[in-house]
Amino acid sequence: MTDFAHMLSGYRRFRETGWQQQRERWSALSEGQSPGVMIIACSDSRVDPSQIFDTSPGEIFVVRNVAALVPPYETTPGHHGVSAALEFAVQVLKVGEIVVMGHGSCGGCKAALTGALKNQPPGQGGFIADWIELLDDARAQVVATHGESETPEAQRAMEQEGIRTSLANLRTFPCVQEKERSGALRLIGAFFAISDGVLHVLNETTDSFAPA
Repeated sequence: MTDFAHMLSGYRRFRETGWQQQRERWSALSEGQSPGVMIIACSDSRVDPSQIFDTSPGEIFVVRNVAALVPPYETTPGHHGVSAALEFAVQVLKVGEIVVMGHGSCGGCKAALTGALKNQPPGQGGFIADWIELLDDARAQVVATHGESETPEAQRAMEQEGIRTSLANLRTFPCVQEKERSGALRLIGAFFAISDGVLHVLNETTDSFAPA
């Protein structure tokens, strides 16, 4: 199992190779960032966007959380981490695209589908349960098609409905609405299947996912 001591060995390799070999790039990045794409992905350790898309530092602005979820626009008091990152990416960094990337074998989507964490107290599953309530409507759609089942088909349907949910919630933000309408911003849904390493992209016209 990887521990911090092992990670420090990796850091030293990075300093000797990646950082030294790209010294000019790192100097430029120390002056600021200008990524063209924001990626909203899951916190799952198996789906690192920079590895999947083979990007270099400074190319993508990444937010990761349980099930790659975006909450709807709201102005109630609270700590709106995803909304703050979205606002920064759109209004300050002026990214041209936002990719919502869900994935196969997603534990958050599975918990939303099965209701396994319902009624758990905070610290014992309650925080997760509250967060994935964002998927309640998506779950209802999956159950309407697949019934109260936990089949692989239902699980994948849930994972992909989660992506649609986050895209719909993105479009509740006024800044996103304005920039998408003007053509300055494009929203993309993507699904990474861990089992075979294939990335699927959502065609919103046909409402279907297809391999990239």
